[in-house]
Amino acid sequence: MLNNYNPFISFLRTLDTYILGSLADSWNAGIIIFTLSIGGMVGIIGKMGGTKAIAEALSKRAKDARSAQLATTLMGILVFFDDYANTLIVGPTMRPLTDKMKVSREKLAYIVDSTAAPVAGMAFISTWIGYEIGLISDVFTSMGVEGNFFMVFIRTIPYAFYNIFTLVLIYNLILQRRDYGSMYDAEVRARTTGKVLADGAKPMSSLDTEEFADKRDIKLQVSNASIPIITLVLAAFLGLWYNGWVLGEGSIPWTDIRGCFGNADASVVLIWAAVLGSIVAGVLAITRNIMNLGEVFDSWVDGCKSLLITAIILILAWSIGAVVGEVKTAAFLIQVVSDTVPSILLPILVFAISCLVAFSTGTSWGTMAIVVPLAVPLASAYVTVDPTTSPVVLATLSAVLSGSIFGDHCSPISDTTIMSSMASGSDHIDHVKTQIPYALTGAGFAMISYIIVGAFDSVLGTILALVFGFVGIYILVRVIGKKTDKETLVN
Repeated sequence: MLNNYNPFISFLRTLDTYILGSLADSWNAGIIIFTLSIGGMVGIIGKMGGTKAIAEALSKRAKDARSAQLATTLMGILVFFDDYANTLIVGPTMRPLTDKMKVSREKLAYIVDSTAAPVAGMAFISTWIGYEIGLISDVFTSMGVEGNFFMVFIRTIPYAFYNIFTLVLIYNLILQRRDYGSMYDAEVRARTTGKVLADGAKPMSSLDTEEFADKRDIKLQVSNASIPIITLVLAAFLGLWYNGWVLGEGSIPWTDIRGCFGNADASVVLIWAAVLGSIVAGVLAITRNIMNLGEVFDSWVDGCKSLLITAIILILAWSIGAVVGEVKTAAFLIQVVSDTVPSILLPILVFAISCLVAFSTGTSWGTMAIVVPLAVPLASAYVTVDPTTSPVVLATLSAVLSGSIFGDHCSPISDTTIMSSMASGSDHIDHVKTQIPYALTGAGFAMISYIIVGAFDSVLGTILALVFGFVGIYILVRVIGKKTDKETLVN
């Protein structure tokens, strides 16, 4: 379209204009460095046995199937900084515990999968936030809207209904000791027969290994993971505060924390935090005689390598976003749709489209890159106030982010879905089959919540939507869920 439909010239421009241009952008380059640095830190922590130590500390408190599932869920939330790291760490580490407590592999894979992308997609510090902020920055800048896009991302979190309701559903299922659909059959089988896998199941992995496990006998210490992670979070918090104050050049007092955060350059601060966290992890490894300096660097590089595919996806996704912007798809959609779709239905429509695209392609990031540049200008055409604070615009933006995660969460061709099956030692088709009813439950409540937000277009609408989801999920599990605790099944 941009090159008179000449495939040869278009291919060249894809490489030298869009891909190279995306990587040459200073913001995007910063996000790549941050992402790889996070991977390096995870590599060092894994070699020190830090995450395994946290898992074992949690497992000591697990006495039955419910407490084992709660420990797994908590572990999944603690490993919030990357969805890949989450699946590769939580699944193999918690599998022996859940097997011992007769929790089905399908349920383990569901918990691992549900605490990966849904958590990383909302975390303040993760391999996702840089990408999401990058998309938000690009779309608003192209519309001529300036602002701090880290704060815009923070404002979208209350509207991430699918992510939030996914976690609410997990806790309701576990605390009420209930399941429904094909997951109920899997849990009954595991509790009554001890078979954590169905007859004829073909688990994607049979080894209890970790991505970054060290074969040496290492004294497991929780602090090997907690100290670098806490350093990462604190450095990001203080860095955003400091950076915003410096960039304000005296116009923002250091006591105005919110103003400093709003003025900070998140891409720079995230690099500071990730590199500092990596350094702290390396110092711990050396001072505790776990690794020498050479091994620390090797572990860091191995961790970076594990996120190479993430860096590639980032660059290609940014390139797609640039092309979508240049062909003026957003302007076309605004012209066609703005007079036909009422604002009340816009968030739910965008959410449904994002779900379908992500489920069909198996990629949440690719879906975000395609839909965000289209949806945000469309939603902004309905409002007369600052689009970075409008509930309808924020809900529409969040609908893309969470809808993309829905498709990635339950698509059989999604990388995180496949990795969750592999890390949990589950049959992949069984994992997808048992998880989809739960994913559809979260999506259903999210869609109704987006209608509520569209109808009220205020903070009250957001509160009502969240309350509806919390109460509705509790009642649904109570009504259609069946007890899976051993005593009830025996009786």
